[in-house]
Amino acid sequence: MNLFDGFSMLTELYEIQTAEGYFNSPKRDTTAYFDLFFRKVPDNGGFAIMAGLEQVIEYLKNIKYSEDDLEFLRSKGVGEDFIDYLRNFKFTCDVWAVPEGTPIFPNEPIIKVRGPFVQAQLIETALLMLINQQSLIATKANRLVRAARGTTVAEYGTRRAQGSSQAILGARAAYIGGCSMTSGIIPAKHFGIPAVSTMIHSWVQMFDSEYDAFCEYAKRFPDDCSVVVDTYDTIRSGIPNAIRAFNDVLAPMGKRPVSIRIDSGDITYLSKRARKMLDEAGYPDCDIMASNSLDEYLINDMVSQGAKVDCFIVGERLITSASSPLFSGVYKLCAVEKDGEVVPKINLSENVSKITIPSSKQLYRLFDMSTGKAIADVLTLDGEVIDEGKPYTLFDPDFTWKRKDIDAFVARPLLKKIFDGGKCVYQSPSLEDIREYCEEQINTLWDEVKRFENPHKYYVDLSKELWRVRNRLIEEHKGVVK
Repeated sequence: MNLFDGFSMLTELYEIQTAEGYFNSPKRDTTAYFDLFFRKVPDNGGFAIMAGLEQVIEYLKNIKYSEDDLEFLRSKGVGEDFIDYLRNFKFTCDVWAVPEGTPIFPNEPIIKVRGPFVQAQLIETALLMLINQQSLIATKANRLVRAARGTTVAEYGTRRAQGSSQAILGARAAYIGGCSMTSGIIPAKHFGIPAVSTMIHSWVQMFDSEYDAFCEYAKRFPDDCSVVVDTYDTIRSGIPNAIRAFNDVLAPMGKRPVSIRIDSGDITYLSKRARKMLDEAGYPDCDIMASNSLDEYLINDMVSQGAKVDCFIVGERLITSASSPLFSGVYKLCAVEKDGEVVPKINLSENVSKITIPSSKQLYRLFDMSTGKAIADVLTLDGEVIDEGKPYTLFDPDFTWKRKDIDAFVARPLLKKIFDGGKCVYQSPSLEDIREYCEEQINTLWDEVKRFENPHKYYVDLSKELWRVRNRLIEEHKGVVK
């Protein structure tokens, strides 16, 4: 299955026009550096999660333009010289990226691209779409999983997804973020995510009685019997009828029910009653699943109130990240090469929050050697080395008097080489490995950073040299009109 057929045209007309403009200008052979970063954590959280890199790699490996694509572009006014360039397109950029599953923070580069202006511009839209969508869903999924505090969370978002790509790749991202299962067939088949099923209400409605519905389901699916108990009345009807069906159909076969599902009402109260009834009937191993427009706040309250839930099913509010449906990724020029030298570029904008960080950079994460916890991230110029054998001074790049001296730390570079001259040099980990790595890395964050409300700000600082470059460019461009 190739998810990337036609992705070369997944761009915007102004990207094509801009690339053609570079192609036909003296800038054609200029090497440019672009950073992909984001500006704000969804849901005002303390961190986000990097996801989507594997799809970025597959996209960059498969860029090609069909004659039908080229004919359409020709109809939009694209010139023949650029049409020929696209017909013979060969990706030759260098790409660095933060590995999937890594906690990430605003304004730090999570992908860095170095290459010809034309190529680096053409790939902008697809990179943003792939990283924005999956990072958004992985981040939301992890909030749900942390709220559940060890209780399984299943992704059931396919029917609520805003398109097939969101359903398929969203399930992948949710798995990276910590969800254990998906209801989707394609993500289960394509990515190997465990699939989960449960009875739906229409099954119950189709039979003359709830008891008959449960008995027939148990006969058809004796090894995976999961019934929904709230079609009529959870306590007075649903659970008693489920227990009768388990006794009458499954028990004689030597089978056990897998679960019941509660999809409405006060689930905390109902789950406690259900647990007691199932236990007394001899089914302590029958899990209780909960659904009904759940989010991290509802799940957190339910867990705090002692709900007897073994699996939270989350659909619409996960797959759409309903409470914060935007991942604010952007792709900005940060440097060009001129006469063999890297010339930093900056975008000042009218909004202070949009001032970019210039030059080609490396991103380090500093870890305390005694606790293993992340202290801060530091952006440096390429080639700068953070000496772990000496104390290091962290300072706020905006309020420089706010400083902290640290020692006994480990500095780990986060940007890994992915493409070298257009050739992929990175072996993507398995999805299971990415998921495990994500959990490990989140455990390096202090609990204060992981709070849902008013999380502690995790600092992304600049090295002294990079700070000087940034301030020099601000001073040079401030108030200058040419």
